[in-house]
Amino acid sequence: MCGITGFWSLRGDSLSHLQAMTARILHRGPDSDGHWMSPDQQVGLGHRRLAIVDLTPTGYQPMHSHSGRLVLSFNGEIYNFPEMKARVEAIRTVSWRGTSDTEVLLEAFEHLGIEKTLDLADGMFALALWDTTEKTLILARDRLGEKPLYYGNFGDTFLFGSELKALKGHPAFRGKISRIALGLLMRYAYVPNPLSIYEGVNKLQPGHWVKIQVGASGFLQESHCYWDLRKQAYQGFSQPVSQSFQESTDQIHRLLKNSVSERMMADVPLGAFLSGGIDSSLTVALMQSLSSRPVKTFSIGFEFSEYDEAPFAREMAKALQTEHTDMYVSAKEAMDVIPMLPAMYDEPFADSSQIPTYLVSKIARDHVTVSLSGDAGDELFGGYTRYFLAAGLWNRLKHLGPTGRRGLAQAISMVPAGVWNTLGRIVPSRLGANRPAEKAAKFVNLLRGDDSDAYLRFVTYWDNPWEIVPQDGEEPLLHRLPSELQALSFENQCMLMDMEHYLTDDILVKVDRAAMAVSLESRVPFLDREVMEAAFCLPLEHKMSRGRGKLVLREILKQYVPEALFERPKQGFGIPLEHWLRGDLREWAEDLLEPSRMMQDGYLNPVPIQNAWKKHLSGQANRQYPLWPVLMFQAWLRAQ
Repeated sequence: MCGITGFWSLRGDSLSHLQAMTARILHRGPDSDGHWMSPDQQVGLGHRRLAIVDLTPTGYQPMHSHSGRLVLSFNGEIYNFPEMKARVEAIRTVSWRGTSDTEVLLEAFEHLGIEKTLDLADGMFALALWDTTEKTLILARDRLGEKPLYYGNFGDTFLFGSELKALKGHPAFRGKISRIALGLLMRYAYVPNPLSIYEGVNKLQPGHWVKIQVGASGFLQESHCYWDLRKQAYQGFSQPVSQSFQESTDQIHRLLKNSVSERMMADVPLGAFLSGGIDSSLTVALMQSLSSRPVKTFSIGFEFSEYDEAPFAREMAKALQTEHTDMYVSAKEAMDVIPMLPAMYDEPFADSSQIPTYLVSKIARDHVTVSLSGDAGDELFGGYTRYFLAAGLWNRLKHLGPTGRRGLAQAISMVPAGVWNTLGRIVPSRLGANRPAEKAAKFVNLLRGDDSDAYLRFVTYWDNPWEIVPQDGEEPLLHRLPSELQALSFENQCMLMDMEHYLTDDILVKVDRAAMAVSLESRVPFLDREVMEAAFCLPLEHKMSRGRGKLVLREILKQYVPEALFERPKQGFGIPLEHWLRGDLREWAEDLLEPSRMMQDGYLNPVPIQNAWKKHLSGQANRQYPLWPVLMFQAWLRAQ
């Protein structure tokens, strides 16, 4: 795992500027610092290295191809690089300098071409490739966006980097806050790709590569998609394979085991995050089955029982016989992370589980350099409660039409949160879910929508974000379901949209920044290309049925541990933010939400924000979710 950055300056530039850019992402690669400048001083590639595979100097970057034509700065891991190496060797004999995947990738680019190499590569990556012959710069990103890459054109200088702070290290950078991006932050709690918080700075979209050249009018950008998530998922959902449940189980078991095996490749200590849930437990079970010694596993706990996964993780670790480390985190320790978040995430980001994610990464880094996680299991195999509960309710109620559904939503919204929480304790455990009042609020949002924006309603924090961020113009239709996908089942619609948006822009961002802040590499076995494409093709009933999700994964996990260890209501990885905002965080929040300060800043309308804050403090409603994006933006703004 590493950090990359660089520039293309038509007037020529300075090595010191490149060094300043890499210095800002030292945390992504504390082991070495590399720089390359073109002979005319116009192009600079920078690299910070966290050595994982091939710890010798032969793995240093930026790296030149054997012919000297290509120069590469690469962040990530290519898990199938032995296969790619064989493809290259079938074309020509190569005297390999070392054993790194970077060297193999470089030779593949030169001898197989950009498109074919990216199509072959299975891994997580963001890269910058300079072609000294063609005078072109190639930027590319992995299929789901596990690794970040920002870029922007600033007059006669083009900048790119793993994090925004790297771009800010160059004197050409100019940062004007995008009001469109800010409004979307209020809706989703993150800034969705391809936007960033700054006008003119984009995130490279997952599964894409872009070629930058110089034309008569300056920099020209040509974007290409080498793997289309929507197309792949739609094909699988529309034409599921005809096979038995046992055949599906065996197939996914084999593919996941191969994926885990590939992601255990490292020349440094390796472990795993373990929550005790199905996805992380299965990941660890497969790791342990492939390891001759106990796998190192890590979890954290909180004093609020509804947020405490540590006992479940401890029991699972005991059953799997791992070398387990857990730590109970006090409210103060968790809240001490909050001032670090603006610098850690670079642009405002408001998934509050970013705090425990950072804390468990910090604990893990004391013992290992690489950690595997169970992320993406929910999105691929139907794990979120809303997939089956909401689907059943939506299919029954959508015939009421918008007017009838909105009336029902109004009635449900009148039920106090305490009543929902009481009901949640008496429903059957297989249907139960933590924090039922929150689930009821999300369902109310669903009822207020129509067929095209049902998913949007589920992921919305502020119903009308443009009331919070006043502006002219229309909101980009990023999370509304395209007409061609409306024929899919509601469950498949939600899984696809979650993969395309929530997983990419929230979950993977959260984990990457939190882990890399402590120089920890995180790997995601469920995002193996073969696993994803096989999951898309599974019959829906092999993923979820009768109020239960992840059926195939449950069946596999049963082969390693007793069912009683994981057959429990799903519990999110969160913090008791609702209580903290009324208690220890109240003074901090009130300072950030001070109306005159918001008016002076000129970005947010304080009236609806203050209304939400008062309702939260009074206990009338839990407004932690819409308030957290506001607080994270305000904290980020003050840190600039």
